[in-house]
Amino acid sequence: MNRPGSTIAAVATALAAGTGSIAIVRISGPGALSIGQRVFRPAGQRQVWESHRVLYGHVVCPESGQILDEVLLLYMQAPRSFTGEDVVELHCHGGLICVQRVLEQVLAEGAEAAAPGAFSQRAVLNGRLDLTQAEAVAQMVSARSHRAVELALAGLDGGLYRRLNGLRQTLLEQLAELEARLDFEDDLPPLEASTVEKSLQEVAKDLHQLAMEGQRGERLQQGLQVAILGRPNVGKSSLLNRLTGYERAIVTELPGTTRDLLEAQLVLRGVPITLVDTAGIRQTNDLVEQKGIDRSRDVLSQADVILLLFDASVGWSQGDQQLAHELPQNTPQLRVGNKVDLLADAMASLGPEFPLLVSANTGAGIEALIDALLKCCSLSEPEHLQISLSQRQFSLAQQAIQDLTRLFDTAEAGLPWDFWTIDLREAIGHLGEITGAEINESALDQIFSRFCIGK
Repeated sequence: MNRPGSTIAAVATALAAGTGSIAIVRISGPGALSIGQRVFRPAGQRQVWESHRVLYGHVVCPESGQILDEVLLLYMQAPRSFTGEDVVELHCHGGLICVQRVLEQVLAEGAEAAAPGAFSQRAVLNGRLDLTQAEAVAQMVSARSHRAVELALAGLDGGLYRRLNGLRQTLLEQLAELEARLDFEDDLPPLEASTVEKSLQEVAKDLHQLAMEGQRGERLQQGLQVAILGRPNVGKSSLLNRLTGYERAIVTELPGTTRDLLEAQLVLRGVPITLVDTAGIRQTNDLVEQKGIDRSRDVLSQADVILLLFDASVGWSQGDQQLAHELPQNTPQLRVGNKVDLLADAMASLGPEFPLLVSANTGAGIEALIDALLKCCSLSEPEHLQISLSQRQFSLAQQAIQDLTRLFDTAEAGLPWDFWTIDLREAIGHLGEITGAEINESALDQIFSRFCIGK
């Protein structure tokens, strides 16, 4: 990461192919104002440099006086800025070349190129954000649906911090009670072990509920990868086209048409989905088709859900059963009968063990399929989710739950208070790592290195 106390700069807006109307170069640190004053020439003589005031002018090369871009400048004096430091933002014309010229001039004046997440890390270190809020910022930037943005906003508003900090404070209070008994047992009234254990059981229960809800929220944030698998010509590509609403895949009557993986991004009832249409798995002498089949098998190990598609007009065959046996056992599967429009009494002929029958051709049964898909991932009602946990946060919450579980074993064994405090401190520490109350700078570096540059 950047040196402590240095002045950093980066492009704070997205840089994609093509052009945009506006791009922002953000400068933060003790030298932000002086760098801004060196590279910026206001238009007219009456513009005053004041905090949170917008100035109009040009970015220039101080040595040659060459104009690099026409800009708006916004100066935010510490501590009233995102990072808590002096911040200068140069609002340039969009496009790769324009913004790059401005950034290069800022760096030439002494700023360091900001590392990924450097601005957010400084906001945490300077007390402008807690760690859960900073991670919510990253979630908001990467959100792929409206509901994912709402979850990120809840974290940015401090909702996750308040819930975790409340549980942590309860643990701290119980630890203080136990340590007081260790030091001043003769001077204090006796403490009932059952009372302490009951309070800690409530914390463990609330923490478990928070972890489960947060994990579901993280799935909504990251989206689901759904693999459509089946024997050749059962309608996998047709189903992908039906779900996406356009002809993403080529559909023919010939088996083996799909020879490589096809991906499609969509949002189903607020949940981002990556659909992967795999090559039909069968024995083949075609080298190209075989490579597609090998890739299909690789995708299965990474999928959140597998839609095992079969031809309902033919019925569940021995080949379908063999394919089902080859699937990863720990990945949720939905067996879906397609081409139900070709068999009027498909439900009766297949029996109740195959409740998901669809027609990719007519759209029959698609809504029921979506219901089942989201339900098997516990995302059938995403609007009820209130928080999202990153993988790091979920892992630490699980560790805190394990700490409390060991404490309950200690209580069951009738061991004295000092044994209780060992696991209680561990649980408090793990919750503190989530909120940032107990975390070292190297751990912060690792967390923010996964952020995008300029954030």
